[in-house]
Amino acid sequence: MMTQDKIAAVNQRHWEEEVRRKGGYTLPWLGLDVELINRYAKGELTSTAHPFHVMYPPESLLGVKGKDVLCLASGGGQQSAVFGLLGANVTVVDLSQGQLDGDKTAAKHYGYSIQTVQADMRDLSCLSSDSFDLVHQMYSMSWIPDVREVYEGVARLIRTDGVYYVGYWQPAVAMVGWNGQDYTITKPYAERVDRGDRGEFDFRHSMDEIFNGLIESGFSILRVCEGPFSQHTEYLDADVGSWNHQMGYVAGDFLIMAKKVETV
Repeated sequence: MMTQDKIAAVNQRHWEEEVRRKGGYTLPWLGLDVELINRYAKGELTSTAHPFHVMYPPESLLGVKGKDVLCLASGGGQQSAVFGLLGANVTVVDLSQGQLDGDKTAAKHYGYSIQTVQADMRDLSCLSSDSFDLVHQMYSMSWIPDVREVYEGVARLIRTDGVYYVGYWQPAVAMVGWNGQDYTITKPYAERVDRGDRGEFDFRHSMDEIFNGLIESGFSILRVCEGPFSQHTEYLDADVGSWNHQMGYVAGDFLIMAKKVETV
């Protein structure tokens, strides 16, 4: 039985409600083409027309066949479907059972096996040490107050020389809003906690927490990449004031590629 604190309980309710409402991050990717995924991984596709463009850099999808991959706090049948189609041995950890059901739906649809685990990303004690070659986590750190709790858990799970891909929204994203005429600063940078309409928590982490936390948890940073929301000019043509349009003007997302360092 998973034990929960207030943060986990509130955020779990939020995501179960998102599943019920069929929010965008809860809908399994059931129209994927493995040939297109392979072309994307080789750098032959640059369009944002395909959902997997949010999994970057493209070469992160190369050579994953037969690898043990953990999709962390990444339920919904999206990233796991990409790895499953590429032949990886996929495990998904998520706080929401509804989200994990989406991963099962995608696995059944495409015909690959998957393991799902309902757990808080801050407590991964249910998984064995040194059991993954790759950990993939996109945009979910904003749900928890201390990134080091997750980093330390991942460091235990990932094998030496294993790679950890962890994505973030730029800390300044939440500071900016559309006022009907222009983008303006609406919140102070120092404001680190916000609450959503359903009471869910939104934590904004500083750059020193994000990067130093990784280093202090036993990782070597290999690469930092700005994501598609920051790189593609077609977002400038989106509806003014929309999320995509805002990401075309304000630094959006970035991803850190880190390797577990062998300890002496």
